[in-house]
Amino acid sequence: MQENDSPDLTPPRGPQEERRRSPLAVLWNALSWVRDLAFSVLIAVVSIVFIYQPVKVEGTSMTPGLDDQERIFINKFTYLLGLGNIERGDTVVFRAPVDVDKDKSYIKRVIGLPGDRVRIERGQVYVNGLALVEHYIQDNYRDYSSMEEKVVPPGKYFVLGDHRNSSSDSRAWGWVPRESIYGKAVFAYWPLARMGRLK
Repeated sequence: MQENDSPDLTPPRGPQEERRRSPLAVLWNALSWVRDLAFSVLIAVVSIVFIYQPVKVEGTSMTPGLDDQERIFINKFTYLLGLGNIERGDTVVFRAPVDVDKDKSYIKRVIGLPGDRVRIERGQVYVNGLALVEHYIQDNYRDYSSMEEKVVPPGKYFVLGDHRNSSSDSRAWGWVPRESIYGKAVFAYWPLARMGRLK
């Protein structure tokens, strides 16, 4: 060994490092990325098909919360499997009564649950004798109609639109059967300016 020579201290490349640099390794990494992407897309599709369903709002009965032609997602999994109870204040989607329009679905807000006593005095809703505070209704969308007290039958619901002076709802055609309700409005996605969780 000459005086200026020094030993090569670089460790030899292992098989894993060689494989990482090979075209086969690059292809493998790309395939792994495609696999992960495909799996993510599959989960999204399953979620939309079986859990969330996109729907288009038609009409102005839920203004100002929901506008005509607005696109929203509804959760149809919770109610379908009975994992969640329908609560007062929920915005639900249901098949319209047959004698009203058998080919359409409606979207309204749940006001009366089974067993509740509901009455309306000049636009003010009372449930079980207490005035209902409805912060989701604007003054110019209220009406001043009245309805005598009624008791919601078992397995039925009393629903109203938020745009009270422009809504066909339980005041006109009565109760909504539990089996007709198939989804809860949860998220608005179009137009983008109104994107967000629904309350």
